[in-house]
Amino acid sequence: MEKSTKTVQVKSTAELAEIVGSFDENINVIMRETDTVITVVGDKLVIDGKEGVAVAESVLSKLSNLIASGGHIDKSSLIYCIELARENNAEDIRKLNADVVCITSQGKPVKCKTLGQKNYVDSIRKNTIVFGVGPAGTGKTYLAVAIAVSAFKNKQVEKIILTRPAVEAGERLGFLPGDLQSKVDPYLRPLYDALQEMFGLDNYQKLIEKGAIEIAPLAYMRGRTLNNAFIILDEAQNCTKEQMKMFLTRMGDGSRMIITGDVTQIDLPIGKTSGLKHAVSILNGIDGIGICNLTYKDVVRHPLVGQIIKAYAKSEEKRARKS
Repeated sequence: MEKSTKTVQVKSTAELAEIVGSFDENINVIMRETDTVITVVGDKLVIDGKEGVAVAESVLSKLSNLIASGGHIDKSSLIYCIELARENNAEDIRKLNADVVCITSQGKPVKCKTLGQKNYVDSIRKNTIVFGVGPAGTGKTYLAVAIAVSAFKNKQVEKIILTRPAVEAGERLGFLPGDLQSKVDPYLRPLYDALQEMFGLDNYQKLIEKGAIEIAPLAYMRGRTLNNAFIILDEAQNCTKEQMKMFLTRMGDGSRMIITGDVTQIDLPIGKTSGLKHAVSILNGIDGIGICNLTYKDVVRHPLVGQIIKAYAKSEEKRARKS
C-alpha cells in the first residue's frame, strides 16, 4: 500500500496539549498502535503512514471532539478509542461522554468509558434486576454503586443495601483476627470506598448511622423482605445456588437489584456450582431481568490488565479444547 498523508485541524493550544499529552505520551501511543508518524505543525496534526493513517485520523478527530465537549483523555480511554476506530465505530465515543451516571462528592462526573459499560448502565436503568458479569476492572461494582447513589439522591429509593458472600481464595473468616465486623470489613472494603467517594466521608457516615446505607455479608439477608431499596450483590460468583435463590427472593416493593461477578474467579469448594452461573442460565429471557456480559475490552484499569485477562482467557480456551 502506498504512503498517504492526512491532516487534523485543532481548535486551540489547550486542546492540542491535551491531545498530545505529557511528553507526547498520547501521540506516541497512537503512532505505535497505528504504525504512523504524527507531527505537530502549528495548529494542525499531520499524519504520515500507510494502512494506519485512516485509523489515526479518526482517533485524533474524535479525541478533539471529546475534549471540546468536556471530556478527558487517559491511557485506557485512548487505547479503547483506537480499537473502536479499527472497527469503524469511533463515532460511538460521543455516546460515552454525553451520559453522566452520577456526580461524586468532589464534583467529578462519573461516566461510562466503554460501550460495554454504557450497555450495562442502560440495562440497569431499564430493568428491575440486572446481572453484570465480567472480569476484574470493568467497573461492574463502581457503576452499580454510582447508579444506586443517583437513585437515592433522586429519592427513587429510601435505602442502599450492599452485600457480598464472605468467601475469598485461600482464606476463611475463622482464620481472620477480630470480631465479626472486623472479619468481614476486608471483603466489603471496595463497597465502602465507592460509597465514600460518591457521598463524601461525613455524609456517608451519617447515612450509615441513620440506616439509609447498609453494608453486610450475604448471610444477613436471610429471612428479610427488602422494600424501596437499591440492592447490590457483589462477587456473586461465590454464591451457591441456594444463596442466590435466597437473595433474589428478598426483593420487595419498589426495590431494584444488581448482581455482579466474574465467573473466572470462583472460590467455592470443588463440586459446588456457582449461583451466578446457574442464575444467568435459567433467568435469561425473563422480562425485567437484564444480563450484561462485559469483556477484557471494557477493562478501565491499567491497559495491561485487559491484556492479562485476554491472555488468561486464551489459555483457558486451549485447556478446554485439549480436555
